[in-house]
Amino acid sequence: MIALTPAHLELSPEGIPWSATYGDIYHSASGALEQAEHVFLHGNDLPQRWQGRDSFVIVETGFGLGHNFLATWAAWRADPAHSAHLHFISVEKHPFAAADLATAHAASGVAPELSAELLAHWPVLVPGCHRLELDQGRVSLTLLFGEAESALTQIVARADAIYLDGFSPAKNPDMWSPKICRALAALSDSSTRLATWSVAVALRESLTQVGFAVELAQGFRGKREMLQGAYRGPRTRSTAIKDKRVIVIGAGLAGTAIAERLAARGMHVELLEAQEDAAQGASGNLAGAFRPLPSLDDNYLSRITRAGFLYGLQHLAMLANAQHQVLWEPCGVLHLARNTDQEGKQRAVADALQWPKDFLRWVDAASATRKAGHTASFGGWWFPQGGWIQPASLCNANLAQATTRVTLRTGINVASLRREGALWHALDADGSIIASAPQLVLANAYDARRLADAEWLPLRAARGQVSHLPMAQLAPLGVVVCGQGYITPGIGGHAALGASFVVDDFDLSLREAEHTENLAKIEHMLPGFSNNQAADELTGRVGLRAIALDRLPMVGQLPAVLQGDGYNLDTLPRQDGLWVITGFGARGLVWSSLCGELLAAQMCHEPLPLERDLVASMDPARFIISPPKTLRFPEE
Repeated sequence: MIALTPAHLELSPEGIPWSATYGDIYHSASGALEQAEHVFLHGNDLPQRWQGRDSFVIVETGFGLGHNFLATWAAWRADPAHSAHLHFISVEKHPFAAADLATAHAASGVAPELSAELLAHWPVLVPGCHRLELDQGRVSLTLLFGEAESALTQIVARADAIYLDGFSPAKNPDMWSPKICRALAALSDSSTRLATWSVAVALRESLTQVGFAVELAQGFRGKREMLQGAYRGPRTRSTAIKDKRVIVIGAGLAGTAIAERLAARGMHVELLEAQEDAAQGASGNLAGAFRPLPSLDDNYLSRITRAGFLYGLQHLAMLANAQHQVLWEPCGVLHLARNTDQEGKQRAVADALQWPKDFLRWVDAASATRKAGHTASFGGWWFPQGGWIQPASLCNANLAQATTRVTLRTGINVASLRREGALWHALDADGSIIASAPQLVLANAYDARRLADAEWLPLRAARGQVSHLPMAQLAPLGVVVCGQGYITPGIGGHAALGASFVVDDFDLSLREAEHTENLAKIEHMLPGFSNNQAADELTGRVGLRAIALDRLPMVGQLPAVLQGDGYNLDTLPRQDGLWVITGFGARGLVWSSLCGELLAAQMCHEPLPLERDLVASMDPARFIISPPKTLRFPEE
């Protein structure tokens, strides 16, 4: 994996932001906002083209200092007929730190309130896809940090307008290459328009070859010409949703997350829960750890967990701003190594990734001991922004945020599903209809297999027992410590210590043997911390967690066939209106908010908040396209 290299604000002799790496300026000397308005807004016939639309999607090839985005946002806000939602998707190989952006914005005359809101949401400078929800959720800025050529192919969207921007083709030819043009064509259809200040002959030829009809137009200030274009391919986007009713089965972390995200899009959700209240399964645990999980190869698990953690931080902040209380504390998380060999591996990962120190750093055993306030056996990863969350409080905050668009019905046992015409029906044991809607989401953990009649799906339940340690008998603990299991600081007088992991064990009673197992885990991480606590004196809680064979979530539309021969994930037939969000295992706190956003975007035909390959890695149909060779489930 290539570490991200941030940009640093420099100025040319004329005082214009300048890149020493590429030997070029970031915007015209005549003004960044004025250039954005003339070239990119007027060049794409904006604001006229977004007026009266439910949603409008803009794709940009270089975010830079964000002036094109800020100018577009300002114009959108000033237009009383603007689209209900604005999606702005931009790629950037060398993103700036927030402090540099603030300096540049102040000098260029950006609206202070827009700059401040953007900077308040500005992501950690780590590779991948970052979705920022701005303007009370009406504007979604999706940033992909990495190489433009690969990043553009990872976008799942249909562009209404394209801002083709970047350093001069002579200075940075990779940003104007035929491959970039092909990637932009793949994001386009007959409604897509394009604008750029460059009129290079090679660019015009490349755009024409991939299906754009281009023409010269009046350039900005001292530049004689600019380029406009329209894609001549077929119209491929989905039609708008007319019936906005959805059934969601299961009111845990997964169900409340998707319900809240659908409600934010104006959908009306009937949320059916078998228990007498929300968050009564594994989502009812006292608390759980909230942190990413790095790896040297930055694999799917690591990338999804990182994206989920970062989106989760935003979601928690949004709920707090709306005054919906979530019981959580960003006290930091220590992920300790199991032995000296793993210490070396963890340190190598931190050194290779080169992530910002306020996001991840490796600490030795002495530093870990100081952070924990108790002797740590080994060093490990330190996540300063991590912490603990009480799952039920997150579920309840999601429901409070969704307001009247979500109707929670508890004590409802769904025995089966039936599709009739354009509707899905949830049925009780007598075959009577409980609820009906054109779309139905299974968020009921491992029981999704039964209701979907999908015994082929390699999804299992794993019993997890959490032990509650009385803090009055323990030394104070100020951070979450995990590695072999996890332990939180005291919450209501008890620390949560867990958790056991037993596949296909549905017994919910407490077991002394699993308390003993949990105590052994904490003793290995923090020797002597449990103060010889007797296992038979502990209280606790047992939950059943849904796990997939590959330990990744299952998020997406269920397939309509059981053989994938001759298909890929894009062409495989799907069951109309039947979706699933499950398979979180022990990572529901990290994954639920992002997966809820992903599924809601899929259901509403919007740009997706994750890279294409990560979406595919979570697609439940992946097991149809590439059947597993073994049914052995991994240890957590």
